[in-house]
Amino acid sequence: MPELPEVEALKDFLTEHLVGHEIVRVLPVAINVLKTYDPPLSALEGHRVAAVHRYGKFLDLATDGGPHLVTHLARAGWLHWKDRLPDGPPRPGKGPLALRVALETGEGFDLTEAGTQKRLAVYVVQDPQQVPGVARLGPDPLADDFDERRLAALLAPERRRLKGALRDQSLIAGVGNAYSDEILHAAKMSPFKLASSLTAEETTRLHTALRTTLTEAVERSRGVAAGRLKAEKKSGLRVHGRTGEPCPVCGDTIREVSFSDSSLQYCPTCQTSGRPLADRRLSRLLK
Repeated sequence: MPELPEVEALKDFLTEHLVGHEIVRVLPVAINVLKTYDPPLSALEGHRVAAVHRYGKFLDLATDGGPHLVTHLARAGWLHWKDRLPDGPPRPGKGPLALRVALETGEGFDLTEAGTQKRLAVYVVQDPQQVPGVARLGPDPLADDFDERRLAALLAPERRRLKGALRDQSLIAGVGNAYSDEILHAAKMSPFKLASSLTAEETTRLHTALRTTLTEAVERSRGVAAGRLKAEKKSGLRVHGRTGEPCPVCGDTIREVSFSDSSLQYCPTCQTSGRPLADRRLSRLLK
């Protein structure tokens, strides 16, 4: 799933390629991705892109005098830039193509979604705050005012594990499964630690890991073409998705805890005092 760093890089890429250009056609291919009907997609046509914004994991294309096109790429969605779009309208079918946006220059982009769990979402709204997912977002962790005190205030009432708290978009915007693993590894904290139990020193450590991990990921992604961002994300991850590999810090074997639709990775030596965490799904399989 694209998270804050990749969406930030897409925002920068689209700012360079879209701003000032006119949208001449918006072609829906998979109707299920469109979550609004008023204004219609056609209301975007004839307007120039004025700015591109990011809200958590949401991308917002603001037009000059027209509506906003807001997109959430979900787990398997992606944006593909085309220096020259194919001639003729795309044909609906079973392929991954969901939406095409064409500019007056002949350039444009496709939104695609792989797999069977169709969660890619597109909204056409007068104000991004009309998108429920945007309206409920917590603070952006890279904002200037996101300091240690703000993080401490957010976590103090949270009687749940740190992993879940970091992934909650209404608490902190933009962090998902992969970067929460990376942040907790950098902070040397167990993903199962209670969020409300952090000491002042631990809060400082988590805040530093949160800001540093995301900032470094944004810098790695900056200037990378949209089509290569997924590979760039994967290459920069130290523990997430690396079960069975040696920890780059201490050399211990990276372990995994599986859930129904996701998994987390961690280093026992760095994060849990050498103790492996219980993997209930694996335990059931071994019975």
